[in-house]
Amino acid sequence: MRHMRLWLTVRVRAALAGDDGMSTAEYAIGTIAAAAFAAVLYAVVKGDTVVSALTSIVQRALSVNF
Repeated sequence: MRHMRLWLTVRVRAALAGDDGMSTAEYAIGTIAAAAFAAVLYAVVKGDTVVSALTSIVQRALSVNF
């Protein structure tokens, strides 16, 4: 058990001893990936299928009889 605790402590310290943050290149790639994902998501949401499905859901919700 002591050996396992020592091994785990060494591994955690090694993981925390790495870079504290991302470099400029990593930020750039992350920003490009986020923008690409946003563009794809926007294209999907603006598509006729999604708009008609959302419209249908809202109309059904507003026409519920109690």
